[in-house]
Formats: sequence, C-alpha cells, structure tokens
Amino acid sequence: MTAADSGESLGAERQSFSREVVSQRKSPMYRVAVWLLALALLYTLYFAKSLLMPLVVALLFTLLLSPLVAVLKRLYVPRTLSAILMICAIGGPFTILAIELAEPAQKWARQLPELSERMTAQLDNLTESSQSVPVQTANQEAESEGFSFFGLFEGKKKQPAPQPVIQSSSDAAETVSKRVKQGGMELMVAILAATPVVIAQLLTCVILILFLLIFGPRLFNAYIHIFVPPDAREDRVNLVGTIQLELSRYIGTVSVINAGLGMTTGLALWLFGVEDALLWGVLVGLLNFAPYVGPIFGMAMLCLAGLAQYGPVALAALPVLIYFSINLLEAQFVTPLVLGKNMRLNPLILIIWLFIWGWLWGAVGVLIAVPLLVCIKLAAGKLPTADRWVRLIETRA
Repeated sequence: MTAADSGESLGAERQSFSREVVSQRKSPMYRVAVWLLALALLYTLYFAKSLLMPLVVALLFTLLLSPLVAVLKRLYVPRTLSAILMICAIGGPFTILAIELAEPAQKWARQLPELSERMTAQLDNLTESSQSVPVQTANQEAESEGFSFFGLFEGKKKQPAPQPVIQSSSDAAETVSKRVKQGGMELMVAILAATPVVIAQLLTCVILILFLLIFGPRLFNAYIHIFVPPDAREDRVNLVGTIQLELSRYIGTVSVINAGLGMTTGLALWLFGVEDALLWGVLVGLLNFAPYVGPIFGMAMLCLAGLAQYGPVALAALPVLIYFSINLLEAQFVTPLVLGKNMRLNPLILIIWLFIWGWLWGAVGVLIAVPLLVCIKLAAGKLPTADRWVRLIETRA
C-alpha cells in the first residue's frame, strides 16, 4: 500500500469517526445524559458550596495575580516572596478599610431594630387616623334584605343576627410592629451567626491563593507534560495564558471603575452631609461588581439611610438621587467606553446567570458571577466547537 492510499484510508476513518460522534450527539440518550450531567453539576455546586466557594474564588484571584507574579519572577524575585507581597498589597488596604468601617457597621447593626421600631410607630400613627369599619358577614347582608335561598319556600324568617366583626386598626398595627421588630432581630442574629463561617472561608481562600501562586505553575507544567499530547501542549499553554491576561485586564479595569464609583459616591454624600458616607461608598463600589442587581440593592440601602437620617420627608431621597446620577453616568458612558466590545455580554443572559449564581452561592455567587462568565467566554472563544455559544453570549441587546 502506498503513502497516498494510507492517507486516504486514514482520512476516511476520521470522517467515519466524526459521523459516528455526530450521530451519537443527535441520539435521545445522549441528550438525556447531558441534562442529567447538568442537573448533577447544579446539585454539586449547591450542596458543596462551603467547599467549592473558597476554591473558585481562590482560582479567580490566582488567575488575576499570576501575571504579576510572573513579572516579578523575571526580575529574580522568588515566587514565594512575590506571592506574599501580592497578598499583602491587596489584603493590607482592605484590612485597614475594614477596621475603619467596623464602628459604623456595628452602629447600623444596632440601629436596625430601632429604625424598624421608629418606622412602625410612624405606621401606627397613619393607621390610627383611619376609622375602624365594621365588617359584616355575607349572610347578615343577605338576610337584612330578606333574600335567602331557603326563604323562597319557608318565608322570611329572621335568624339571630351574628355579631359584627370589628377589626381594630391598632391591633393590626401592633401585629405589623411585632413582625418588623422580629425581622430586625432575626437579621442581626443571622449576621452574627454567619460571621465565624465568613472568617473561616476568608482565611481558607487566602491560604489557597498563596499555595496556588507558589506551587500552581509547577503543577500545571507537570500536568501538561504528563497528560497532554505533545502536539496540543502549546495550545493549552497559550489558552491558559490568554485567559490569565484577559481576566486580569478585565478584573483590574472593573475594579478601578468600581473603586472610582465608590469614592465619587462617598465624596458626594459627604459633601451633602450624609452620615457614614465612607461606608455607603464602599458598599456601592462592591455591589457594582454585580450588574443590574447591585445598583438596585445600593439604592435600597441609601433609601434606608436617608429615612434614618432625615425621616419620611422629601430630603430622604437625596442619597438615592446622588447615587443614581453617578451610577447612571458610569453605566452609560464610562464602562462601555473603557471596556469596549471585547467584554460584551447579552443583558438577558447576564441577569439569568446572576440569578443562578445568587441562588447557588448567595452574595458571593452574585459577586463572582460576571468574572466567571467572562472566564468561560474567553476559554470557549479558543475552542472551535464552542464558537456558536460565544456568539450567543455576545448578542447585542
């Protein structure tokens, strides 16, 4: 057999194999298996979130910091020292900021029941001004008019009138007051109970980031040489390098934008005399990592802050208006201009993705949902079989 014949036979075998793969993908059993695998993945992500959440966050931060550690490595800085320096450079300012915000955060945690009680008292004053209206039953109304189904045959026979049911507005307001107070106390208890778990997960995440930055590249190189065929090694290395570079660029740019939004909002609130302006600026900057959902929660918090400081007057809307104006400028002009079309994501897919990760992992899932989607999109863009999914994600609004 000649070389040409062997090449033709090899091409025929590859075509037949590809046809078999396509036919298997079109079979009903293959689709059922895919759906079962997706459900199993969701089940695992939901019930193993205490284990997977720090790992995923650590992987994202490792992808973000790996290019910087590699640059320091080229400058003959040991990887261990550079990893510690990177963690200190990021964790130091956040630690100082957390110490500064501890007192106003504790103050607001104490004020939540008082604020709910004050709002309930104002609700009581509004409800007490209305008159209590007696509520009559349907039988009493029908009998007072002389119409009864059995009265057609038995005549108009008066029955003893039931007592009118009078619902007091003060009782209803008292019930609402108890429920609001109970909700505020339950929120405080939930926050205090979740604090040790959050601290433990934070320490776990920091340790994982440190070990991934120090030992991760050598382990990745060993995986490439052991498991990946020689002809595909360069593509895998280039894929990981591209994801690291693009993700670092994206997260760095978004972090700078959100930090600018938080500082601008905090400064504007401070200039207009809003209490705890630094706390609100930091919170709106963090919430802005979750598009659409974060600004809504930010406006709700600032509405609560305005009511707490000014009471139920028109001036209470001042913090919300300040934040809304700054956020509108950032969302419509700054972010599209800086990021461009390379990080374009369809709004419907993005909001569904946010809801899914919010249901799976709560607030942490909402914050990491967009970087995770960008990472998946970058990886899928390098695969020829996933090109259609990338075009779907990038569909214009």
